[in-house]
Amino acid sequence: MLEKRYIAIYTTASLPWMTGTAVNPLFRAAYFAKNVDWEVTLVIPWLSLNDQGLVYPNNITFSSPSDQEKYVRQWIEGRIDFIPRFMICFYPGKFSKEMRSILPIGDITEIIPDEEADIAILEEPEHLTWYHHGQKWKSKFRRVIGVVHTNYLEYVKREKNSLIACFLRYANCWVTYIYCDKNIRLSGATQDLPRSTVCNVHGVNPKFIEIGKVMSGLQPSGRSVFTKGAYYIGKMIWSKGYRELLKLLSKHQNKLSGLQVDLYGSGEDSAEISQAAEKLNLAVRIHPGRDHADPIFHDYKVFLNPSTTDVVCTTTAEALAMGKIVICANHPSNEFFKQFPNCRQFNNGDEFARLTLEALAGEPAPLTEELRRELSWEAATERFVLAAELDRSISRSSSISFPLPPTFIRIGNVKRKLEDVSASLHQTVSGIETARRAFGALPKSLSPDEQQCRELGLALPGPKKKS
Repeated sequence: MLEKRYIAIYTTASLPWMTGTAVNPLFRAAYFAKNVDWEVTLVIPWLSLNDQGLVYPNNITFSSPSDQEKYVRQWIEGRIDFIPRFMICFYPGKFSKEMRSILPIGDITEIIPDEEADIAILEEPEHLTWYHHGQKWKSKFRRVIGVVHTNYLEYVKREKNSLIACFLRYANCWVTYIYCDKNIRLSGATQDLPRSTVCNVHGVNPKFIEIGKVMSGLQPSGRSVFTKGAYYIGKMIWSKGYRELLKLLSKHQNKLSGLQVDLYGSGEDSAEISQAAEKLNLAVRIHPGRDHADPIFHDYKVFLNPSTTDVVCTTTAEALAMGKIVICANHPSNEFFKQFPNCRQFNNGDEFARLTLEALAGEPAPLTEELRRELSWEAATERFVLAAELDRSISRSSSISFPLPPTFIRIGNVKRKLEDVSASLHQTVSGIETARRAFGALPKSLSPDEQQCRELGLALPGPKKKS
């Protein structure tokens, strides 16, 4: 019989915040739970009402964790063709306006009972462990896998602060080394980390694959099913590819004469981007953001995406799944997509212009079943199992199944002791309020406050000692 596995997937965001670390771990939990030998728990942050208003769109708020769980389950069940059987647990979190991120509060390892502490998957391991103070992750769980979603160094470089970038590079390596057994980097666009491998372990929403199948079924009629030209979709901020795209269109507008491009997105830089687009001699139309699965996108033939800030661009994968031609940069973040004939990658502006015109004049190649499956969450789950080595027996005390020379054993023991000492040092520093604040932690974040304890049904903090 196969070994029963308990898998806890911790992540740094939750729906209705439509960010990658909310959506992809949710799909991962659903597809992992299809394995009857795996008991899966998705562990997501709970925000009190004030923070919900800062993070969640369209004034969506929840009065209790059970209300939010209902919302999350309805969302995922509306996008897959099976009923997922994973559990959802919440850990206390608070929103940092400075980092534009949710940070864990207290020891979030306590969410999982000791008897179920088997495998932990940390989605954004750096983020989850920078300020961790509590039980050591590798002491609590038999195996800890990090999934690196974000290139934090790139964000810091944009602020042109080399000192912080240098410190962050070291800090990320340190915490992922002491707390993770293996780190999976979604692409080579992420920071190189200890014990890491590069593998895209994400799939696309099955809706996009179904759209692609429908469009493919219409093609035998002998006429093109793609009646619209080129488009781009993404949050309307300069760093999400709009700067690169408008620069390319401006520089090569003579070659691209007659081209019409539709841009879909909403965001802080919408007004500036609209003004910049109006200065071009090309027909660039600005539209509000929409769900990429909206029928309005089905008829577009070419998806333009010159962005290099994503680790693996979800919208590129979605466009390929729908059978479109994608024009994107030859960049480590797009390495996974090179296997798709409809992905045309450029090295410079001249190539961008040439590939765009060729794509508009031609037709997308039919997507084979093998390549279509590569975009699915079934294939992504299989890649994860291999990359994380979950297909092997796990034992913290004796992970090697064959005899080793005494010298190798002694070296291994010394490494483990040094690693434990390093983890203890992090635990000490992360327990000092002044040190935490100096490195960017939220004030009084060593333990949840009384409101969060009541909302999550946690033990209330003890009375403060009189000075």
